[in-house]
Amino acid sequence: MSSLAIALIVFLCVFVSGLLGLVIRMCLPSHHLREESMGIVKHGTGLIATLAALVLGLMIASAKASFDTIKSEVGQMAVRVVQLDRVLAHYGPETKETRELLQRVIASAIEVIFSDEGTGQARMDTPERLARIEDIQAKLRDLAPRTDAQRVLQARATELVKELLHMRWLLIVEAESAIPTLFLVVLVFWLAFIFAGFGLLSANNTTVVAIMIVCALSVSGAIFLIGEMDRPLDGLIKVSSAPLRNALAHLGQ
Repeated sequence: MSSLAIALIVFLCVFVSGLLGLVIRMCLPSHHLREESMGIVKHGTGLIATLAALVLGLMIASAKASFDTIKSEVGQMAVRVVQLDRVLAHYGPETKETRELLQRVIASAIEVIFSDEGTGQARMDTPERLARIEDIQAKLRDLAPRTDAQRVLQARATELVKELLHMRWLLIVEAESAIPTLFLVVLVFWLAFIFAGFGLLSANNTTVVAIMIVCALSVSGAIFLIGEMDRPLDGLIKVSSAPLRNALAHLGQ
C-alpha cells in the first residue's frame, strides 16, 4: 500500500473519531459532562497523547535513519564505481571492453532502480542485475597480468567489484520497510482515541471541526512522510540518483 493511501486512511480514522466524539458528547446526559467526569477524559487523553508522541518520534527517527543509510550507500557505490573505472584504465587497453560493460551496467542500473515502475528493491533483486555484475567479475578473472603492477590492479579491481556486490545486497535488504505494521496500527488507534477525546471535550461548532481537520491533516502528513522516508527507493521522497549519474558521466574518461 502506498504512503499516500495509508496517510488518507489515517486522516479518515482520526477525523471521524473526532466527529464521533462530538456526536457522543451531544448524546450524553448532562451529568456525564460535568468537570469531575471530564477530568478523567482529559487525563486519559493526555496520557495517550504522550505515548503517541513517543511512538511517533521513534518512527520518524527510524525512517530518517533508513533514508540516510540508503543515501550514504548510494554515494559510496558511486565512489566505488569511479574507482573501479580508474583502476581498469590504469591496467591498460586490455580492459576497454570491461570498462564499456561497466558503463552499460551502471547506466542500466540507474534507469531501472530509479524509474517510476514497480519498487526499487524489486527491480534490483533480479537475476539479470546480478548476472551483469558477475560478468564483470568473470572478465577480471580472465585478465592475464604481465607485470606486478597489473597484478596489483587486477586484485584491486576484483576487490572493488566484490564491494559493489556487497553494497547491492545491502541496498536490497535495507530497502525493506523498517517500521513494523503493528507500530502503525497501535499508533492510529491511539490517535483515534485522542481525537475522540477532543470531541468529547469540545463544543460542537465550525471552529472545532476546522481545528480537527487541521490536526488530522498534520498527523496524516507526518505518517505520509514517515512512509516515504521508510522506502527510500520508491515514492515521492526517494534517494537521489545524482551520485550515480555523476559517476556515470566520469566513466570511460
